[in-house]
Amino acid sequence: MTIHAFDGNTEAAIQARIDLAAALRLAVMHELEEGIDNHFTVTLPGYDDRYLVLPFGLHWSEARASDLIVFNEAGETLEGEGLVELSAQCIHAPLHRLSGRRVVLHTHQNWALALNMLEDNRLVPACQTSAFFAGRIAYDDHYPGTADTLEEGERLAGLLGDREVMFLKNHGVLVAADTVARAYRLLYLLERVCRAQIRAMSTGGRLQPISDDIIRQVQTPDEADRHKGRRDHLYFEAMKRVLDRSLPGYAD
Repeated sequence: MTIHAFDGNTEAAIQARIDLAAALRLAVMHELEEGIDNHFTVTLPGYDDRYLVLPFGLHWSEARASDLIVFNEAGETLEGEGLVELSAQCIHAPLHRLSGRRVVLHTHQNWALALNMLEDNRLVPACQTSAFFAGRIAYDDHYPGTADTLEEGERLAGLLGDREVMFLKNHGVLVAADTVARAYRLLYLLERVCRAQIRAMSTGGRLQPISDDIIRQVQTPDEADRHKGRRDHLYFEAMKRVLDRSLPGYAD
């Protein structure tokens, strides 16, 4: 069912569509996706209860801004053609509503998933990038099976709290942030540090965590950093330029 109840073609909505389509294609380029499964959502600008998503059945590599549909927590398609996948509705809509975050990205990306398959799935702050995540990850240590009720999204929202990243034991990862640029950069960096940790562990050697003092220094913005506050934006704009060369069409 398609309900054309409003106009979602404001400048902000159009940009949100472009950024979300770009993030989906980037996830293919960076091997973070599972074809047509998993889900990225963005709260539609101008609303707090309507969300953009790629309709189920399209491969992430073919995502276009014009393909994205708008859905609500009841799972109704309010704009566009296609349906929202059930677990996207049940996980994402409550997370948006309860956390207030505008962007929620959920994947089963390979290296993060490998870490979440372990009995001890904690990310160890043993390098500069993983130190950035120290104390900033929520852990869901109970896998309840596939998400098919809104209560599951509400449960996850309660566990997430004010953090931006969640590890889902035996499942995958989830990032919730206020911009697509921020959320996607976190997802990208998370996969790289999970891969580094798994590879380091595979040597049989012991990981050497960074001290708490250095972690605090890494996590505290340097007043001399001329790019402070702009790194997420600069990263995402650079990634879209890469897409423009290698996998164009996301903005259509």
